[in-house]
Amino acid sequence: MSATSEFAAIRWRERDVRIEYVRIAPERTDAPLVVFLHEGLGSVAMWKDFPQRLCNAGGYRGIVYSRPGYGRSTLRAEDESWDIDFMHRQAYEVLPPLLEAIGVAEAPWLFGHSDGASIALLYAARFADRVAGVVALAPHILVEDISVASIEQARRSYLETDLPQRLGRYHDDADSAFWGWNSVWLHPSFRAWSIEAELESIRCPVLAMQGEDDEYGTLAQIHGIAARAPQTRLLALPQCGHSPHRDQPEQAIVATVSFINDARRTR
Repeated sequence: MSATSEFAAIRWRERDVRIEYVRIAPERTDAPLVVFLHEGLGSVAMWKDFPQRLCNAGGYRGIVYSRPGYGRSTLRAEDESWDIDFMHRQAYEVLPPLLEAIGVAEAPWLFGHSDGASIALLYAARFADRVAGVVALAPHILVEDISVASIEQARRSYLETDLPQRLGRYHDDADSAFWGWNSVWLHPSFRAWSIEAELESIRCPVLAMQGEDDEYGTLAQIHGIAARAPQTRLLALPQCGHSPHRDQPEQAIVATVSFINDARRTR
């Protein structure tokens, strides 16, 4: 991200938390606003130039932020373990006060990847009047064996390779980001985690996009969304893994712009 990071202060988990965020093209005052929600190891910086490219292609404004524990946001406390419902808590307890703190009064479009996509879907299910639509890339709606196997492999890589150093380019503290995410996903109780029931409350337009070669989930994830939110538009991308915005960025941009513009025309 080339824009300068700003910081918003919220109160969460009985402490003051600062959230890193950047604004994209705020001068486009009448343009739709897209809020970007990163994956389980992501941050503002890890998006690189994709949000800017998407906003430029559609003529949108954007907000990109790092969740607590990630990027330059407040670190996870050393003794803090995330709860099994951590994505629910992000959707219900962090995103609403963040949007209020940075002055978002409109209903934005949410563009989420992986855990960020799940958080976006949960927000849309709970706050129907506060969201224009959701673009969910490689979302998780339930835990699959392939997800757990890949996250176990990520743990081994973190312990045995230079992954901590590589993640350190995007986070003030790579351990804070990695172990918060990895530990909860590998907790035995997390195997029963699901947001399938919540999806039935979503009323806004949804674009669910996933790579056919996603190493963290099967296409059952996006098909499960469509089964519970029939207004969902599905897109399966060939020769694409868990990160469509990195593996197939042009296709992801074209699909997103088409989806948002079509939805706005049919209102």
